[in-house]
Order: sequence, then C-alpha cells, then structure tokens
Amino acid sequence: MTRVASVDLGTNSTRLLVADVDGGRLEEIVRRLTITRLGEGVDERRRLLPVPIARVRNCLAEYRRELEGLGATRTLAIATSAVRDAENGEAFLGEIEWSYGFETRLLEGDEEAALMYRGVTAGRGQLDEALLVDIGGGSTELVLGADGGPQAAVSLDVGCVRVTERFLRADPPTPEALASAADHVRSLLPPIRARTAIGVAGTVTTLAALDQGLAEYDPERTHGYRLPRAAVERELGRLSSLTIEERTRVPGIEPGRAAVIVAGIVVLREVMDRYGLEEIEVSERDILHGAALAAAELPEPEEGAAPPGAYTCC
Repeated sequence: MTRVASVDLGTNSTRLLVADVDGGRLEEIVRRLTITRLGEGVDERRRLLPVPIARVRNCLAEYRRELEGLGATRTLAIATSAVRDAENGEAFLGEIEWSYGFETRLLEGDEEAALMYRGVTAGRGQLDEALLVDIGGGSTELVLGADGGPQAAVSLDVGCVRVTERFLRADPPTPEALASAADHVRSLLPPIRARTAIGVAGTVTTLAALDQGLAEYDPERTHGYRLPRAAVERELGRLSSLTIEERTRVPGIEPGRAAVIVAGIVVLREVMDRYGLEEIEVSERDILHGAALAAAELPEPEEGAAPPGAYTCC
C-alpha cells in the first residue's frame, strides 16, 4: 500500500486528494477543494494572470503542509484547460515543480479522458455505454465508456468559467444571454449514443446537494445520487434569477462557485437534452482519483532530489 497525493490545478478550483493505493484499490484519507479561479481572464488574454497564480500558490503551500503531515510519499499535480490554453502555462508548471517538489503533468484531451475514466471506475468496475460528463471551469469533457475503457472522448471549450465570461456578464444574467449561451453549447455537442450517464465535478455535485435539500454538503449523500432532468431545469430557473450575492446565501452552494454555477447548469442541461438523458448519476470519484492511482505508479522519489530553493515544510 502506498500513501499518495494528487492535486488538480483546475480552471475554477484547486483540489487535493490524499489516499492509500493498493493496486487498483483506493481509499480516501483527505479531500480538499479551494476556489482559486486560476483560469480567470485566460479565455480573453491567453495568459495565467499574477493574482490567480498567487491564489493557487498560497493554496498549494497549505496543501503541501497537509499532505506531508499525513505521510504522502508521492504527489502528482495535473493541469488541464486553463493551463493548456495559457501561453505561460508550461512555465507555471515548472515553477510548481521547483517550488513544491510535485511531479506535474499537463494533460491533453485523450489523457484527460483516460484519467477521468480511471478515477470514475475505481472501485465500481467497468462501464457499458455510459457517457461520462465532466463540466470543468474551462472545458467540458465527454467520454463514452464501453468494453473496459474510454471508447470515444471529446473536449469542448464550454466550461462554467469560460461560458460565464463570454455570455453571462450581467448580474443576474438576462434571458437573452442565457439563450445565447445555450445555443453556443448546443452547437458544439457531437453525436454520441449512450444508455446512461455519469456526471462529475462541482456543477453536478452541487445540484445533487440542492435537489436533496442538504444544509451542508455531504459527499456520501451526493455520490451515486440520480439527478433528474427536471431538477436541473428547476435549479437553472431559480438560480439564474438571483444575483451572485443572493446565490452565495443559498445552502449547498460554495461562495466561490456562486458566480459560475448558472453557466455550469446551462452546459449540463444542454448535454442532457442533446443525448436524451432523463437523469444523470452523480459521482464523487473523478479525475482526481485517477491522478492518485497514477501517482502511485511514479518512481520512488530520490533523497535530496529537490532543487535549491524548493519548498520545504516546517
């Protein structure tokens, strides 16, 4: 058994998982999420900006202390849409390796699909014609799982941060802006046939909490929950009529997610309509868990291998 850590440097949030891995089995020890908005402004400027970078670095300093205290021996940090799209993305990852000693990996679309599939199926077995839907901050990944692996995958530039910045700038958004955002998402969805669907990441897990009326977020209640299409439409109507400040006061919505949750719901609704899905199963296991399994396969770190000036805890 190996204790590892994985870090997801996402467009909207930075996440940490510390887990014990034994072969293909994974047991969570700690999971953390911090809204850092690394992708803020990337869609327009094509660069990671100094303030979002500082937010992520502050978050990683805390994560590093925690994972070391828990005895994680290998850490893999993965980066996706925002870092891929930024001109200074690879330089940013180099700084992360230098400062914190994490192994980093910038995922292309097919690698992201494979790692997400691996995380979702950890502990549940293979999927049969199931569509995996991962609505991130900068992009949405659609992966068709069948015959023991991902059979088809597509990455669409319609994450909740990107759609918000492009279409939903008014507070609250106008009906015309919501319609334009929906039209844009609909125009990008490819023809896919799937019998069932599994949704991961913050939009679907938040909706699962809202639909159950949870006063506090509880992953044991959201994992495996079947979210009806009608609930998605209902929450879209309710939340799009509220200002961002009003959304922050809705139980079940993290304050940092209030600004982008409406865009995420627009994406989910269009995906469900396009593929005739009356419900979608919610999974708390996602690409972060796939990254933890990959971290366990990293070579044993060399003693004293951290470069000069690298982060050292305590």
